[in-house]
Amino acid sequence: MQDSTEVSIIVPTLNEADYLARSLRCLALLHPPAKEVIVVDGGSTDETVAIAQQAGATVIFAEQGRRSLQMNLGAAQATGDVLCFLHGDTLVPDDLIAVIAATLADRKIACGGFISLMAGPLTTRWGTSLHNALKTYYAPLLFRPRLFFQNGLRLLFGDQVMFCRRQDFADCGGFDSDLTLMEEADLCVKLSQRGRIRQVNRTVQSSDRRVARWGPLKANAIYLGIGFLWGMGVSAATLKRFYEDVR
Repeated sequence: MQDSTEVSIIVPTLNEADYLARSLRCLALLHPPAKEVIVVDGGSTDETVAIAQQAGATVIFAEQGRRSLQMNLGAAQATGDVLCFLHGDTLVPDDLIAVIAATLADRKIACGGFISLMAGPLTTRWGTSLHNALKTYYAPLLFRPRLFFQNGLRLLFGDQVMFCRRQDFADCGGFDSDLTLMEEADLCVKLSQRGRIRQVNRTVQSSDRRVARWGPLKANAIYLGIGFLWGMGVSAATLKRFYEDVR
């Protein structure tokens, strides 16, 4: 699989002009390259769409800025045999495609993601980054223990650059388009029926804008609280009230 893997990168956006150009520059340096980069815009009022078009990405438009819906639209447009979902404020290593191919060469693995480092211009949020990496393991262990031990369930989140085979994504129904939060975790639960979920021991870097706005203590309390409430079955619509948009 490593020699022939074609990866479609899907980027859902909504007013990401401050970050998108840098993220797309990283994608332009990938070796080997992605088959395509699809930006799915949810109604940006800034220069997001122009930046994506100037970078040579394929741009499609969603009726609203809901990531689950946007990523499903991108997946429907994609032609690669692997789908990679990337937030518009995230930077990836130049061997991203090779890492994805090597991971999915193991047919027992259905989905993978990276360790996400949250960083700002002068700060790396080591504590929050560590918590988020550990949450990949402890959240399913606490709330889906059977799937954790029997199916290798791990919960990946948006900043971790999730990837999976396009056929597996389609067969499990993709993201739940009605979800406004925790759509990646929901997809991991579904994909765990098809194989193990792996957190690759490599890093990507995402903006720390939420932590900068909320402060580290509040941010980690919100991340922890949302995870526990989701595990207890609280609806995504209710959880979204605690997760304000900081763009």
